[in-house]
Amino acid sequence: MRPTKADLEAARDRVVPDVLPAPGGTLRVLFSGINPGLYSGATGHHFARPGNRFWPALHRSGFTDRVLDPSEQHLLPAFGLGITNLAQRTTARADELTADELRDGGRRLRALVDRYRPAYLAVAGVTAYRTAFGRPRTRIGPQDDAFGSARVWVLPNPSGLNASWSLDRIAGEFARLREAADAAG
Repeated sequence: MRPTKADLEAARDRVVPDVLPAPGGTLRVLFSGINPGLYSGATGHHFARPGNRFWPALHRSGFTDRVLDPSEQHLLPAFGLGITNLAQRTTARADELTADELRDGGRRLRALVDRYRPAYLAVAGVTAYRTAFGRPRTRIGPQDDAFGSARVWVLPNPSGLNASWSLDRIAGEFARLREAADAAG
C-alpha cells in the first residue's frame, strides 16, 4: 500500500536500517545512498520511491537475477550486497542535509567498511561523495581512494530527479562495478 501524504510527512527524520550480512558473511559491494527520502522513511525500505532506478539498475547490471521490489531488500546479502546511507536522517530532498551531516556520515561509512570489509564501497551520488570526503573533483566511476581493503566506486544518483542519467546509463555504470567486483573474487 502506498504511503499517504500524512505518512510521508510523519516519516521525516526517521532512520531506515542498514541492510548488511550476518557477522562473518560475504559482502562484495556495500551500496550507500545519500540519505533516505520520505517514501523510504515511510516504508522502511531503501530506494523505495516509485521512479527510483536503483532496483532496475541492480538487475540490468547483473547483480540480481530479477528486479527486486524494495520490500525484498532483505534478500541482498544472499547476493553479497548491502545498503546503507551517508546520512541516516530521512528528508524530502537530499539538499536539506548539511555538509556536516554528510561529513559525519562519511566517518560512519568508514567505520561500517572497517567492520564489514566489503570488496567495494559504492556511493550513489557524486555531489554528496565530494562533500562527505572532501574530494571536490570526484567523477563517476572507480576512485583512487580506498577505505581499508575496500575499493571505492562512485555511482550516479539513481533518483528519478537525476534526469541527466537515463536508466540505461545508470545500469551501464552499475555493470562496470559488477564486473570489477566479479574480478575481485
